Amino acid sequence: MNLAGRRVVLGVSGGIACYKSCIIARRLTEAGAVVDVVMTPSAAEFVGPATFEALTGRPVLRSLWDPGHALDHVHFAREADLVVVAPATANVLARAAQGLADDFLTAMLLARTRSVLIAPAMNDRMYAQETTQKNLAALRERGWHVIGPATGALAEGPSEQPGRMSEPEEILAHIERLLRAPASRLSGKRVLVTAGPTREALDPVRVITNRSSGRMGYAIAEAAFARGAEVVLISGPTGLNPPSGVRVNRVDSTEDLCKAVTNGLPGADVLIMAAAPADFRATDPAGDKRPRSEGLTVSFEPTVDVLAATASQRPQKLITVGFALETGAKVERAREKLRSKKLNLIVLNDATEAGAGFEVETNRVTLVSADGETPLPLLSKREVAEKILDRVETLA
Repeated sequence: MNLAGRRVVLGVSGGIACYKSCIIARRLTEAGAVVDVVMTPSAAEFVGPATFEALTGRPVLRSLWDPGHALDHVHFAREADLVVVAPATANVLARAAQGLADDFLTAMLLARTRSVLIAPAMNDRMYAQETTQKNLAALRERGWHVIGPATGALAEGPSEQPGRMSEPEEILAHIERLLRAPASRLSGKRVLVTAGPTREALDPVRVITNRSSGRMGYAIAEAAFARGAEVVLISGPTGLNPPSGVRVNRVDSTEDLCKAVTNGLPGADVLIMAAAPADFRATDPAGDKRPRSEGLTVSFEPTVDVLAATASQRPQKLITVGFALETGAKVERAREKLRSKKLNLIVLNDATEAGAGFEVETNRVTLVSADGETPLPLLSKREVAEKILDRVETLA
């Protein structure tokens, strides 16, 4: 996440979820944003202002009455790229919906004419109250964005009803999206991303697969969401948490992957095939587990070539990105794949290079298109994802 130079006002109201706001403030500051924290008096009963000052390097705003700062609530409302209220308690929601301005936070919210993101947090019964729902509806009509609340443990105990504030990572993903989407050509586009390995059964217990972790495809889905796209992630078996805001369609075999891609193509604007399908499957998988004592002899046949099989179903203006994982920098093989499978871009990388390929957080790739090759240095997979999407945006 790179938010260098962006100005974010983080409003913190009085609830136990204030501790999560510390994480949000820290992460935004690490991403390069200028973060100004506004605290209500009750919020300061949970987390001291000095904590936020240490995390952001900036003074905390609390009072309308500090000498020389009489118009700060207007200045911050006007100049911030985004105002976030997390946690947004039932009390703050009610006062904001009614247009009250009796402290710095609500006065600033009343003066705000652009984006506001709120993360409600309260007891589940308070959230379910008709008055709270009407207040939220009024704020949505005003154009405010609402994230959560989630279900889970509350201060007073477990709950299966919404009320718990969304987790910091989810809130941060929506902050990044609101800040970046207006400038992106992918905003509002439908992006289909595949990720992870597929598995082919040898018997009901054993499978043949590969070492793909899915990190590259997940990073692309995350970055596409940040740019304002509607993202569908078709994921093989992985241990990764789904990116926030992304719809996940889980598959197991290569045939499953092919069906999911085919079903996802109508209405898609971009297809990014970052999955690593198993290239072979057992010709005759056993119906029962094969005993170890009998040994194992298996004949294989090729699995379906997903890109080739779905070529005729691709919308005419679909931008299609493929991946070529090789042992060695085989640019010509990538070029042949670019031509034969009618792709706009191939992402080529070497499975044997240290720090690239499977099961690592970094990657070194070469972007191959009809215009030539662009080798990239070793980067994090999220940084590689951004470079890929930068190229996709030139084609959109």
